[in-house]
Amino acid sequence: MSRGERGAASLLMLGVMAITLLLGAALGSVGVYFRTRVEAATAADAAALAAAPVTFLPFGASGSPTDEARRLAAANGATLISCVCQPDPSWDPRTVHVEVEKVAHLWPAGRIAVRAVGKAEFTPARLLSSE
Repeated sequence: MSRGERGAASLLMLGVMAITLLLGAALGSVGVYFRTRVEAATAADAAALAAAPVTFLPFGASGSPTDEARRLAAANGATLISCVCQPDPSWDPRTVHVEVEKVAHLWPAGRIAVRAVGKAEFTPARLLSSE
């Protein structure tokens, strides 16, 4: 094998390694994105579940249902975007809808906002039943 052929093989190997590293980084970014999506969905569900009973009574919460949703979203690393969770002292069932946003840091794209929606139902009358 001549000296030139050895140099060409080295360049080829270097190219293969560079492509492998780029593909690995891209796959890593895809994994980060999907993990962030799951974390955003978890934060949205937790925020909705926390806000739902507070629409009826404070139950020890220090603020409004929206404040409680914001607190739980932040505890899960997300930001509350919206909360349809109006206080309602009636015994009627209600559904709370929450939207949160969580930022994913992806290479080479940078920061990408991932949004998720959560929903929780609350029936105050079930507080009276023993079931």
